[in-house]
Amino acid sequence: MNAPTPPAPLRKAIECGVPDNKPHLHPTMLKNYGNWKYHDRPRPGVLHHVSHTGDEIWTVRAGTQRQMDVWTIRKLCDIADQFAEGFVRFTIRSNIEFMVADQKKVDPMIAELEKNGFPVGGTGNSVSMVSHTQGWLHCDIPGTDASGVVKSMMDELYNEFKHEEMPNRVHMSTSCCEINCGGQADIAVIIQHTKPPKINHDLVANVCERPTVVARCPVAAIRPALVNGKPSLEVDEKKCICCGACYPPCPPMQINDPEHSKLAIWVGGKNSNARGKPTFMKMVASGLPNNAPRWPEVNAVVGNILRTYKADARPWERLSDWIDRIGWPRFFEKTGLPFTKYLIDDWRGSRANLNASTHIRF
Repeated sequence: MNAPTPPAPLRKAIECGVPDNKPHLHPTMLKNYGNWKYHDRPRPGVLHHVSHTGDEIWTVRAGTQRQMDVWTIRKLCDIADQFAEGFVRFTIRSNIEFMVADQKKVDPMIAELEKNGFPVGGTGNSVSMVSHTQGWLHCDIPGTDASGVVKSMMDELYNEFKHEEMPNRVHMSTSCCEINCGGQADIAVIIQHTKPPKINHDLVANVCERPTVVARCPVAAIRPALVNGKPSLEVDEKKCICCGACYPPCPPMQINDPEHSKLAIWVGGKNSNARGKPTFMKMVASGLPNNAPRWPEVNAVVGNILRTYKADARPWERLSDWIDRIGWPRFFEKTGLPFTKYLIDDWRGSRANLNASTHIRF
């Protein structure tokens, strides 16, 4: 009788940081890795790289929705197999890029992408696709539908995506809660809760780990309480900044409200430090209605800011650079946006945080 075959040893997890990208690169890119002579843009949405060896490769960028169904993914993969030897990649802003070594395939691929509803553009001085959070589809704490706001905005900015007519590139983001997973951007749309959470005291003891919720509050506005004989929580509304941080660990602390959850517009953020230091966004419009499914009030403010920036900025000025040059008073004057008390940062903890910096002491 044969002895049973011993089980194969389990594969050990490799925890060495970011995976190696070289096995997934186009052969032409892998061959000329680090050996590029120059690159240019033959047209919006197309990048052309030339190596010192004379090899050439074209990258075609198209806009997609971040949350895609299986049919859409298969369609994009079919286009990649037909025109790009199957090599694609996604950018951080949900664009898809196809790598093509044969110039004759570029125009037919662009035609195929456009025919199937994937606009080609987003390179150079254009409005790129919007980086956004999950919204109602996947996120467990959304106050609005970030992807829906993106759809309504990009319908209005379709031509700005397809043409390179802005002073510089424009990165935009939307976030469905005040945690702001969308990150820093030239223009950002972020949910804005204007009232403290309403607590369902009957559920807190069964659902929430109270010490975690107390520790989660950045301004120490939450403390344990006994309500109707049950362990619960209470909020000091004088301290509460309506950030919504308590809602993820404790859903009975409901902060989303159809009337009091609004949208705010922030401008002037960027991560890049190639030519200037990174900058943080500042709020320039608040209390905009969370008016699904087309958010017309939000689109009107975003479109107004973009048109003003496009008409007034100098070549190659990012939106934050333009504001630094003209100053905030002129920004509000040119855009016609009202400056209200709600745009002033009056958070009482800001002094301690700023004093923690190595650059500021007061």
